[in-house]
Amino acid sequence: MARVAHNMVTTAFELDEYRITKNLGVVRGITVRSRSIIGTIGAGLQTLIGGNISLLTELCERARGEAFEIMIQHASQLGANAIIGARYDATEVMQGVTEVLAYGTAVIVEPKQ
Repeated sequence: MARVAHNMVTTAFELDEYRITKNLGVVRGITVRSRSIIGTIGAGLQTLIGGNISLLTELCERARGEAFEIMIQHASQLGANAIIGARYDATEVMQGVTEVLAYGTAVIVEPKQ
């Protein structure tokens, strides 16, 4: 099974120099994350100083990266070689627990002649 390359994922609805030959439908990657007690305390201390709260930034980046990789796996399982219209969504499931969803449309593309 070929894997969708990162450079073949776009928020646009087309890829330059490629034409879509088949639409395989919506694909998604979902992860649910919570903050640890240490992370919560550390982030709380960082808010006293102000500026970027690096502990939470790191957590969010990891969650988005994981959801993105799961989306790519889903598209690859369908036989896609690209994903168009990629988006992220996040929802707080309960206090301190967040769901991150990456989704897009799996497609098969070929280079334009």
